[in-house]
Order: sequence, then C-alpha cells, then structure tokens
Amino acid sequence: MSEEIKQLEPKALWNNFYKLTQIPRPSKHEQEVAEFIKNFGQELNLETQQDEAGNILIRKPATKGMEDRKTVILQGHVDMVPQKNNDVDHDFTTDPIEAYVDGEFVTAKGTTLGADNGMGVAAGLTILESKDISHGPLEVLFTMDEETGMTGVFGLKKNFLKGDILINMDSEDEGELYIGCAGGMDTMAEFNYEKTDIPNDVKAYEVIAKGLKGGHTGLDIHLGRANAIKIINRCIWNATRKFGVKLATFNSGDVRNAIPREGSAVIVVPNDKTSDFEKYVKEYNEIVKNEYRAVDPDLEVYVQPADMPKEIMDDKTQNSVLNAIYGIPNGVISWLPDMPEVVETSTSTGIIKTEDGKVSVVSLQRSSVDTRKEDLGNMIRAIFEEAGAKVEHHGSYPGWNPDVNSPILATMKEVYNKNFGKVPEVKVIHAGLECGIIKAFYPNLDAISFGPSISFPHSPDEKVNIETVNKFWKFLEHTLENIPKK
Repeated sequence: MSEEIKQLEPKALWNNFYKLTQIPRPSKHEQEVAEFIKNFGQELNLETQQDEAGNILIRKPATKGMEDRKTVILQGHVDMVPQKNNDVDHDFTTDPIEAYVDGEFVTAKGTTLGADNGMGVAAGLTILESKDISHGPLEVLFTMDEETGMTGVFGLKKNFLKGDILINMDSEDEGELYIGCAGGMDTMAEFNYEKTDIPNDVKAYEVIAKGLKGGHTGLDIHLGRANAIKIINRCIWNATRKFGVKLATFNSGDVRNAIPREGSAVIVVPNDKTSDFEKYVKEYNEIVKNEYRAVDPDLEVYVQPADMPKEIMDDKTQNSVLNAIYGIPNGVISWLPDMPEVVETSTSTGIIKTEDGKVSVVSLQRSSVDTRKEDLGNMIRAIFEEAGAKVEHHGSYPGWNPDVNSPILATMKEVYNKNFGKVPEVKVIHAGLECGIIKAFYPNLDAISFGPSISFPHSPDEKVNIETVNKFWKFLEHTLENIPKK
C-alpha cells in the first residue's frame, strides 16, 4: 500500500503525506507529529520555533530574485478527527492509518484518512524542502488541536507571525477559493441521575442505529443526513410512552464536529410488552428508512437482546434527557440571504455519553453571524436548563468576514485561470477555518483558503481525489511564484 501511494504524483507531496499517516495524531495527541515537524525544519537548517500552545513555525528565506515579495504564511493543522467503524480494531493514539489507493482516490481501511488537514501539512513540508520552487519569504505555520476547539490558534501571540498574506490549506474542494467561514460554539449539557433498581419481569435490549453516512457538521450539514443520536432518541421517546421502557445507558458519537453515524442505548422492557416492542422497532425502522431514503439509504434501526444492566436511570431524569434531546433543533437553521446556496446557521448534536451517574450531551452551533450563533446556543441552553441539566458554552470562535477585494484573491484567480483555463469559484464555507481566529490576532493579514478535493471528512469514508492533489500542488507552486511585491 505504501509503495503505491509513494508513486503518485507529485511524489514529494505524497511521500510526506504518507509519513503523516504513519504518525498517530488525533486531536490532543499531537506530541509525536510535533516532534517530527520540528526535526524536519531543523534538519533543513531552517529557523524553527514552537510557541506555548504547541504551534510550530518554520521560516524559509526567499529564493534568489524573490526577496522583494510579500511574506506568505502557509498554514495547516496537524491533528485529525479519529473516527472508525465499530468493526475496526484501531487505536488512533498508537496505530498508523492504513491508507491505500482505491481507483481515483486515496482512502483508509475503516478509519478517517487524515487528509483533513494532512494534505495541507504535507504541502507545507514539501515547500520547505523544495529546491526548485521560486518563492518569496515564507512562514509555514503548523497549528495544534484544530478539530476540538482550535486551541492552537487561540494560543497564538501577536508577535509570533511576521507575514503579510495568509494562505490556509484546509479547504476541501479543488477549484474553489474560500474567503470567509462560519464561527462556532459548543454547548455542553450534563444531567445527574439516580441509579435505580431494575424492575421485576423485564427483558434487556440494546437499541442500535447504524449504517448512517455521518460526515462533517459544517461541510455536510446541508445534505440533511440522519443523526444517530436523534434517531435513537426518537425511538426510545415513543417506546417509553407505548411500552413503559426504562433507560439504562445511551451512547453515540465520538467527536462534536462529526455527525454521529451509529450509536446504541440499553433499555429494559416489561416482559408482557416485548413482542409489541420488537414489532414497533421494526415499524420504526421502516419509517426512518423511508424518511432518509435519499440521503442515508443504508440506515438501520434494530434491537437485540442485551445483558441485564446493573441499574437504570431514575424516571424523572430519563424523561428530562429524552425530552430535551427530542426538543433541541438539529441541522440547518438558516441560509445566507446574499448566497442562498450557503448555510448561514446550523447546529448538530454530536455526542451523548452515559457514565457514573451522568449523562453528557455535546452539540456544536455554527454561523456566519456571531450573534445568531450565540442566539442558537442560548436556545439550546434554555431547553436543557429547563430539563434540569447543567449547561456551559465552550470554545466559541469568530467567523471570517469575506473580502471580495482581497489582493491575494485577485492573484490566485488570475493564476488559476492562466494554468487551468477557467476562473475558480469564490465561496464562503459553513465550516470553521482558523483564518478567522488568526485574523483576530493579525487583522491586517490578507487571507484565503484552498485545497484538494476531500470527500466525507470526519468519517471513515474520507477520501482524497488523486488528480485534484496534483492540481492543488501546481496551483500552490504557481501562486508562490506570483506573489505581489512588497
């Protein structure tokens, strides 16, 4: 598999990307990849710094004759979203990614690939080691922990960067240039429940939802895909009223910025209601399969016998949890008035965990309008607080306001048209990019974002289109050759 990937063009870029797949780097576990990048810069005898937040900055002088160009900051984040299928044995903190070529794509065996943002990081490394690419002064910034709150860029100091132009390499559609993005905020709710004894004459079941596509809560939210947490909750909410079922545990989702693809809940059902309950779940499965037939055709909801739990949740908390999750919005809330094909505001319920007498629920709100993001987060907060949960907001970050008169935008449009025979699309993305936070520290930066085509990021179906990687690389090369003078 490795040799097949290493033979892809451009070889230097693919070799660096493959090296990254062999280094475990889920969010919050970037120490090994950080050491790799620092050593990479030092072995090239380039100025290499690491700040208190863990971000690494490597400076490369201009090539001969390009000293009068503006300084470019190339930026990507080193962490990846750790998502895998349930039947895959993989530890993201210790195991390499099993990447392989699948036709016109590179993908991974049952896990996320890490092309988000491994491709951007690999491009930065490849530029640093190149000897035949003309460019002005460069700063290559490798940021930490983007996927779980962007804590790396939040830790940037105002005097760390010296560049004039920021080129973020974390977009996922080749041929598109991004000049704006949504801001985001996490809403975290926690319920405490009393553990109560199991009633007599009951049978334990596990309610399972699987086969969902999931995906990125920003890039894929407009597709209307099913959310495993909402699907399971709806099933149990109805079952409590029809059959008096009791909830023991409810678990789904691993990261707050991925749409949950699967999950399960353990319940107990009165023995005299088990046949009706099993029939109901089969009917419910047909209902939701029909509702999501166009966007999640492999969705399945079913039950199987489970070991009898040691205890169940008290009735009051059970009802509060199920009601709150049923009541909170999920999906697209509004679209940009001036760009009606772009989502303005959305929310996704990403994680529910039951452990040690607590139920924790995490949702992520995104919006291009900061006040609407805050309003939506408060709406969800109000629902959870009314249900008796302790609620906190975390990790709020600003959106990135587009500048249609950006000089680097004009340059890159001209370069793309000259090399590929068409003008790239200019867009605003409904996902979080680090540009907004970096510009908050460095407001005079001229910023843009681009990248190769990556499908289904944040899910085990993630794959990167090989042809677009080659175009992405050529575009980057020619852009650096045409950076404006100071």
